[in-house]
Amino acid sequence: MEQSGYGNTVAAETARTGPAHRRRGAADPRAWTKVPVRITAWFWLAKVLTTGMGETTSDFLGHALNPAVAGAIGLLGLAGALLLQFRVQRYSPWIYWLAVVMVSVFGTMAADVVHVVAGVPYAVSTVAFSVLLVVVLTAWYRSEGTLSIHSISTPRRERFYWATVLTTFALGTACGDLTAGTLHLGYFSSGVLFAVAIVVPALARLMGLNAVAAFWWAYILTRPLGASFADWMGVPTHRGGLGWGTGPVSLALAALIVVAVGYLAAEDRRSGTLA
Repeated sequence: MEQSGYGNTVAAETARTGPAHRRRGAADPRAWTKVPVRITAWFWLAKVLTTGMGETTSDFLGHALNPAVAGAIGLLGLAGALLLQFRVQRYSPWIYWLAVVMVSVFGTMAADVVHVVAGVPYAVSTVAFSVLLVVVLTAWYRSEGTLSIHSISTPRRERFYWATVLTTFALGTACGDLTAGTLHLGYFSSGVLFAVAIVVPALARLMGLNAVAAFWWAYILTRPLGASFADWMGVPTHRGGLGWGTGPVSLALAALIVVAVGYLAAEDRRSGTLA
């Protein structure tokens, strides 16, 4: 599949940032990066599936186990997945998407703790996580001169990348719960809302919006999009859902993620992205 409009090439990013980019420690643009470089429809499908699985898995663990135990499992899972990701020398689809899944699970838990335990309204946490995301992105850009995902080839950039990803998941969770619960749209209507909203960065890209900005805009919206539909499938009917259960929905989404990541890995091998 061809690279989508949200993508951007390493060479183009290097040319745009110029010598200042290289002075800030950029690796050779031909070097292997640690994250996907081919941003296709399958990438976005996998991303939406992981957001849904993270939502329902977090809810399942939170109800099946003591909240402290569930939180510890989420934190340990995240730490283990990121440790694997940081230790590998080249992009590995299976390790990368495992890390994304665990970020999704823990990001959901973090947003829920802020609301349920600390009692912070979703409107407040949505604004707070938005501000935090701006802070992380600003620090990343000031340090590296680029926010392109096609330049994640140094440890510092990788740390900035995963800090951004974790913040987007927490923000998306809070935003999705804000529309579904606080604004009383319900899970299905929230999903439809975000399905429409995610088209906006695609259209903005066609009208000349910077590819990196369009990518991160869409990336943020995948979280409430996937989570809203997953909640709709998993929650009981009296809460406006289909009542399939968070456990079964999590397992079904996990199976779909395996299929999507398997396809991405096969495509990367055929294209020469993977050795």
